[in-house]
Amino acid sequence: MSAPGFWNDQQSAQNVVQEVKTVRSWVEPFDAINGRVESSRELEEMLAAEPDDDLSAEIDREVETLGRDLEAFRLRSLLAGPDDFRDAQLEISAGAGGTEAQDWAAMLMRMYTRWAERKGYTVDILDLSDGEEAGIKGAVLEIKGMYAYGFLKAETGVHRLVRISPFDAQARRHTSFASVFVYPVVDEEINIDIRDEDIKMDVFRASGAGGQHVNKTSSAVRLTHIPTGIVVASQQERSQYKNRGVAMKMLKNRLYQLEAEKQAKKKAELDATKSDVSFGNQIRSYVFQPYTMVNDHRTELKIPDVQRVMDGDIDPFIEAYLKNGTAGSVAA
Repeated sequence: MSAPGFWNDQQSAQNVVQEVKTVRSWVEPFDAINGRVESSRELEEMLAAEPDDDLSAEIDREVETLGRDLEAFRLRSLLAGPDDFRDAQLEISAGAGGTEAQDWAAMLMRMYTRWAERKGYTVDILDLSDGEEAGIKGAVLEIKGMYAYGFLKAETGVHRLVRISPFDAQARRHTSFASVFVYPVVDEEINIDIRDEDIKMDVFRASGAGGQHVNKTSSAVRLTHIPTGIVVASQQERSQYKNRGVAMKMLKNRLYQLEAEKQAKKKAELDATKSDVSFGNQIRSYVFQPYTMVNDHRTELKIPDVQRVMDGDIDPFIEAYLKNGTAGSVAA
């Protein structure tokens, strides 16, 4: 463990480096957009002097693209939290309801993956537990990209699905739930001291679809941090050593989040948020039948095109949440 003086100096240097990165992440995109606006104005002047159909079409395409980029830049301006710039770790858990709920958890996993792809972010699966028949029991995704956590923190809570279940022979309408929780990813340079005696490690065989790909050795790893009761697991890597490394990183992220909240006197808010993440206290409902509608109960934003949302277009919900300054309240 580092000495306090060295720790403070190290943290101070890291803060300066991060501040420079943050400022650059604002200045460079602004300069780029401003340059494109100026270029478009010059093209418009050329077009006014000498009409040209191809040039007119090019300007129209650029104006449309600029509009999208400006909207994305404006949305980012709503992010001001100390950890908003970080990558995100997103944890999805199926609720009660068996196969239907597990399929819903898998649908949410796809939705967030598609959202990340739209943003140009990368997605790594840190842990995945398959359902017995379909879907997943749970998953942990690491989504890498500037401000991933700032955007995705709006997704913490219970998500409700209403549809005619494809797993019901009588074609009845079912209601299913899955919970989502989002953590900021800790930088590798941040030194979080975890004592060996505070960790309990269990190993088990990784689950899978069966056949030749079944892992016949106990390579999956589950770590329990005894002082806090935090439990993390990894089974995606083939070796126990690599899975332990992934699980340790997950544990550091959880501990960093806990310590950051203590320092900011926000632990009570986190505890309240977690207690609210219970079935019947959903933040958002996704209705497939008898009509189609996605309704965010915190902001009252409703989008009738449910398929568009499931394909990853969740920015309107994120923007409404950030504009409202919602702090995790939910409605039944």
